[in-house]
Amino acid sequence: MGDVRLPRHMFLWCLSAIYMFAFASLYVQIPGLYGNEGVLPARWQLRVSGKSVVEQLKDSPTLLWFGPRLGLDTQQCMELLSLTGALLSLMTLALPVLRDCRVFLVLWILYLSLYQVGQVFLYFQWDNLLLETGFLAILIAPMKMPWSSKVRLHDSVTFWLARWLLFRLMFVSGVVKLTSRCPTWWGLTALTYHYETQCIPTPLAWFAHQLPVWLQKLSVVGTFVIEIAVPFMFFSPIRRHRLAAFYMQVLLQVLIILSGNYNFFNILTITLCLSLLDDQHVNFWLRRPTPKTKTSLQTLLSRLAVMLEIGTYALLGYWTVKYFDLQVDWENKSVSSKTAFMYFEFNGFLKTVTVPSIWIVMWVIGVLWRLWSTIQWAVMAAATVSMFAISLVPYTYFEYDAHSNLWPGVRTAFELTDRYQLVNSYGLFRRMTGIGGRPEVVIEGSMDRNTWTEIEFMYKPGNMSTAPPVVAPHQPRLDWQMWFAALGPHTQSPWFSSLLHRLLQGKQDAVIRLIQTDESQYPFSKQPPAYLRAHRYKYRFSEPKEDGSYPQRWWRRVYVEEFYPMVHLGDSYLEQMLVQHGLKDKAPLRRSSNAWLPRLLHHVGEHAREMPAPLLLWTLFSSAATVCLLNSLRSHAHQHQHESLQNKHADKQATGETRSSVAQEDEKKHEEEDAKDDAEEDGKEQEEDATAEEEQEGEIEEEVDSLRKRK
Repeated sequence: MGDVRLPRHMFLWCLSAIYMFAFASLYVQIPGLYGNEGVLPARWQLRVSGKSVVEQLKDSPTLLWFGPRLGLDTQQCMELLSLTGALLSLMTLALPVLRDCRVFLVLWILYLSLYQVGQVFLYFQWDNLLLETGFLAILIAPMKMPWSSKVRLHDSVTFWLARWLLFRLMFVSGVVKLTSRCPTWWGLTALTYHYETQCIPTPLAWFAHQLPVWLQKLSVVGTFVIEIAVPFMFFSPIRRHRLAAFYMQVLLQVLIILSGNYNFFNILTITLCLSLLDDQHVNFWLRRPTPKTKTSLQTLLSRLAVMLEIGTYALLGYWTVKYFDLQVDWENKSVSSKTAFMYFEFNGFLKTVTVPSIWIVMWVIGVLWRLWSTIQWAVMAAATVSMFAISLVPYTYFEYDAHSNLWPGVRTAFELTDRYQLVNSYGLFRRMTGIGGRPEVVIEGSMDRNTWTEIEFMYKPGNMSTAPPVVAPHQPRLDWQMWFAALGPHTQSPWFSSLLHRLLQGKQDAVIRLIQTDESQYPFSKQPPAYLRAHRYKYRFSEPKEDGSYPQRWWRRVYVEEFYPMVHLGDSYLEQMLVQHGLKDKAPLRRSSNAWLPRLLHHVGEHAREMPAPLLLWTLFSSAATVCLLNSLRSHAHQHQHESLQNKHADKQATGETRSSVAQEDEKKHEEEDAKDDAEEDGKEQEEDATAEEEQEGEIEEEVDSLRKRK
């Protein structure tokens, strides 16, 4: 495994954005869902019992217990926590210096505090997934000691927990589709119903629903391969296996995003997929050159890895063709498919792979642990092993033998930490609902019991001519629960009686804003209805016309039955339902404080909720992304300027060296010329001395000759 510094930074950046989406999306819905006049007031979850704060925190770990000390009621305290979380995550998204483990600890505590009183509107798998991922971020994020210092304490061991969480999420989501024995998944026809029966489809879901059946069945086969077989490649020692698994997982999540509104869930899953990357591949995205020097041994190993990689893909393709009986029909230009294995055979497969999958991850963690010898790394590795151990309890729920063989100490640790949502069980789309058409509850209001007007929601299907919306990453939680309520009788959704009660009361600033932000779109904005009732319909996507043109309506529906009888304020049946489910206020509301903090929260809430929630979320994200981009450009400009200064300094040094070398050469030349001149002068002096000596010798010889002649 290569360096993961860049993927870790991307992971923390994306998680900051997801936290911002989650906090801001919940913030605009608090008055209608949990307010004093909401559907399920949160104050009912925090009954005054005379216990100490420590005992209250043990019973329900939430910061909302401290609200009265700030002069805030439960609704105002929830707004303060969600607003604080949204602003802090927004700053973390924009400023890299805030991506510290202590900041992520604060974000996790804030979201856990809201989750504890969220009741049915916050009990979704993606809320659990966000809490578990958020706790892992505390271990993954660096600790800056101090913040102005460049010393950062972090390690690569804990980043493996994100990969393990991704494995549990995807593998179990694929397994439960078959262990549920749902005939649509076993018959590979689930997607022929999925696009129109999902909670809030997108406009592209209508077009996906019109695809031929053979392609829908082939898509189910691809889903099983990506969710059940491919996750084992997450822990492959071959780097390209992990990269291929990354792109296949991201492809699945992008297709889900295009066809359905699943808030931040798919973005969070893609964020977990970043644990499969390394610095080398991220640098490849950024077009940054990386030095590649391989020895002969590394070259041999890379060739063996290529052979193993090709063999793995060939084996995966062979098993897919064999166990799903894929056959190409060239005449009809289609591919037929069906499940070619039995339920007991699949159970045998689970018994075979469940325990080995645990040992593979334990071996990987053990290898990484041996790489570190200092105390701080050992502490992080111990935390990693502890998180992995307690996660085995929810992971093995689908296989009885493996679950029963777990060490009792692990079960005890899981029970002690379960209230904090550190680890959870997952299994998305276990069974396909709405096979005969999606059930939908339509609420109708009247002033005289004769003329009835349908109350349309902003996001869920209602008006057959209205196109499906695009609302992700916002989650309209009331619309989602309306989808669940339609699957059974209203007695299985006690909150529905409270919803009708609030609508009859005409709580304009609370529940009605959940249905329509624009008051002009709500038919009873001027006066609340005197009577309400609810009917169940079966909705289906409309079909294209025979000439291939598109229909005028997106939906068609058929009346099924009465869902909730006609009621009015003071109606005996409605009162009975409220009392039976504990939804009736027994104590009068406390007067809100006139302190500056409650007034500030009220002022901010009024302005924030005037804007549609999806637009608000994307505006916040765009602002933070713009700040990130400007910081990146500025740092790039500073880096470029620094490099240019270094180049100039290097040029000056090179010029100075050149000049000094030229001066040295000139000095050498001058010295050589001076030496030549000196040599020439010495030669001339020697010649003159020789000439003088010769003249003296000639004079002496002449004197000697003259003396001889005289003699």
